[in-house]
Amino acid sequence: MFSRRGALIFLTLVLVNPATPARAQPQPVAAHTHSIQSAEAADVVVIDHAANSDAKPAAVRVGVLAYLGTEAAEEGWQPTQVLLKKMLPQYSVQFFYYDLEGLRQAAAQREVDFVLTNPGQYAELELAVGASRIATLVQGAHTLNGLGLGSTVIAAAKRTDLTRLEDMRNKVVAATTNEGFGGYQIVWRELATLGIDPASDFSGTRFVGFPMSKVLDAVEQGQADVGIVRGCLLESEPGWQQRFKVLSPQPESGLGCVVSTRLYPDWPIARLRHTSPTIAKDVVIALLQMPEASNGVSWTVPADYQSVHDLFRELQIGPYSYLREQGLMALAKRYWGILLLIAVVLLAWLLYTLRVEHLIHARTNALRNALQERKEIEARMRTNQEQVDHMSRLSILGELSTTLAHELSQPLAGIANYGQSLLRRLDNGRLTDDAVCQAATEISRQAENAAGVLGRIRAFARKRVSVRKPRHIAAVVHDTVALFCGMLAQAPVIQIDDQLASETRVDVDALQMQQVLLNLLKNGMDAMRALPEDQRLIEISLTQADEHVCIAVRDHGVGLTPEQRQHLFQPFYTSKENGLGLGLSISSSIAEVHGGKLTAFAPDHGKGMIFSLLLPVYD
Repeated sequence: MFSRRGALIFLTLVLVNPATPARAQPQPVAAHTHSIQSAEAADVVVIDHAANSDAKPAAVRVGVLAYLGTEAAEEGWQPTQVLLKKMLPQYSVQFFYYDLEGLRQAAAQREVDFVLTNPGQYAELELAVGASRIATLVQGAHTLNGLGLGSTVIAAAKRTDLTRLEDMRNKVVAATTNEGFGGYQIVWRELATLGIDPASDFSGTRFVGFPMSKVLDAVEQGQADVGIVRGCLLESEPGWQQRFKVLSPQPESGLGCVVSTRLYPDWPIARLRHTSPTIAKDVVIALLQMPEASNGVSWTVPADYQSVHDLFRELQIGPYSYLREQGLMALAKRYWGILLLIAVVLLAWLLYTLRVEHLIHARTNALRNALQERKEIEARMRTNQEQVDHMSRLSILGELSTTLAHELSQPLAGIANYGQSLLRRLDNGRLTDDAVCQAATEISRQAENAAGVLGRIRAFARKRVSVRKPRHIAAVVHDTVALFCGMLAQAPVIQIDDQLASETRVDVDALQMQQVLLNLLKNGMDAMRALPEDQRLIEISLTQADEHVCIAVRDHGVGLTPEQRQHLFQPFYTSKENGLGLGLSISSSIAEVHGGKLTAFAPDHGKGMIFSLLLPVYD
C-alpha cells in the first residue's frame, strides 16, 4: 500500500506524463519546471514554478455557493483559501461567493475557473458548461464512506402531529429554493418514494431564499409547519433540541448529526471547460495534498456522483427534465385509443353540461319569479298582521275605555277645584303668594298625570312598523304596568319580582311586548272580577333559564279547565261572554315572531292561571 504522500507523488507523475511507467523516477516533473518541496512541519506540498518569476501570477478564480449567506461562506471557506494560497504561491487564488443563479451565470460567462457547489448543481453544470469534478470535499466527522450530504426535515419541538415524512401532507413547507439539492431536492426524492407530490399534497410551499437560516426562522415563527435544511446544519444552532424536532430521523449513520434522508457524495470542486489544464493539475495536486483545515475540511479523489444523477432521473428534473416531456409524448402515442375515448366522453359531457345549464337557467328564472311572488305575499301578510295587531291594541283600549274616563276625571276635577279656589280668594281679597304657589303646583301635577296617561295610550294605540332592538325587558314590564294601572280606576295589586341581571337584554319590539303583557294583565283582571278588591293580585316574575328570559304572569282568579286550556291560543276561541278570541292568538304569534313561546298552565297551589312568555336572550 502506498502512503498518502507516495500516492500523491505517483498521481503527479501520471498527470504530468501519462506515458511514464509507474516505476519510473520523477524526472518528467523536473522537465516541466515543477518541483515538490516539503513545506514546514505541516507536510504541505508547494508547487513552485521557477520560470517567469517576474511575470504577473495567473489567477485561480473559485466560485463558491453561499447557501448560508456570503458572510458565513467567507468565514467557513477562509481556512481552505489560506491553505490553497500557501500551497500555490505562484497563483493569485480568489474565492467568489454566489447564490445558485449567480454561480450558474458566473460559470456560463467564464467569470470563474472552478466551481465549488452542491452535487445537484454540479450535475447540471456538467451538461450546461462542461464542468468536470477534480476532487470531493471531506468534512471530518461528517463524512462516512465518501458520503456526507443529506437533508434534515424539521418542525417545531412542540408539534406532536409531526414525526414522520408522511406527516408532511397538507402542511406548509419552507425551503430555500426548489433548485436546492440538500435543501429541497433530496427530500423531494424521499417523498416521491412515499407517493407524496409536493406540488399537490402540500398545502403551501414557502421558498425563503438564502441564507438557509431563514428556513429555521420560518418554522420557529410559525410561518411554516415543516422546514428542509442541509444535513448537519441543525447541530450548529444553539439549543436546537429544545427548539426543533427531526422528522423520520435515520439510524445512526456515523456522521455525527441527524438526517431524514439517504446520503449522497459531498460537494465537489470542478474545473470548467475553459480552465487551463496546467492550472487544474496544480490545483488538484494541492487539494489532494492539503492537510485538514482548522474547520475539519479536507479533500479526496472525486467521488461517484451516479446517485445524484439517479435522483434527477427519478424526479425528471435538472439535466433529465427532457424525460418528462418525452414521457408525455410517449404516453400519448401509447394510449391514443384511450385518449380518444376520453375526448369523446368529454365532448358528450360538455354537451350534457350545456343542456343542464340551459335547464338550470330556465328553472332559475322560474324560481326567481316564484320567490318574488312569495316576497310580495309575505309583505302583504306582514301588512295585514300589523293591521290586526293595531286592531287588537284598539280592542284592548276599547275594553278599558269605561274606566279611562273616570281615571282622567280625577286630575281634571283637581285642576278645576284649584282654579276656582284661586278665583274665590281673589274676589275675597285673600289671595296670597303661598296660595298661588300651592295651587299652581297642584294644577301642574294633576295636568302631568293626565298627560302621562294620554301619552302612554297614544303611544300604545298608534299604528307603525315593527321595530326590534335590544332592550331591558324589566323596563318594558314596568312601563306596561304603569300604562295598565293608569287606565283603571281600581287596578289590582301588581307585584313584580325581577330576578334578572342588570345587563340582561332581549331583542324585541317594545310596543308588541306591551301588547302581549297588557292582554295578559287584562285577562288576569277579568278572571278576578268576582273577587273582593283587596284580594285581587297579579304576580309578575322575571327569571332567566339557560338562554331564555321567562316572564310569568299569574292571577288568582277562577282559572280554566283542561279543555279550555287546550284551545286557548286558537283564533276566535274565547271563554268570555263578549270576547273576540283574538288576543291570546295574536300574543302567541308575536312571541313566535320574536323566537319565543307563550304557554299557559295551572299553578301547583292555589287558584288562577300562569301565563309564561319565553324570549331568547340577546347575545
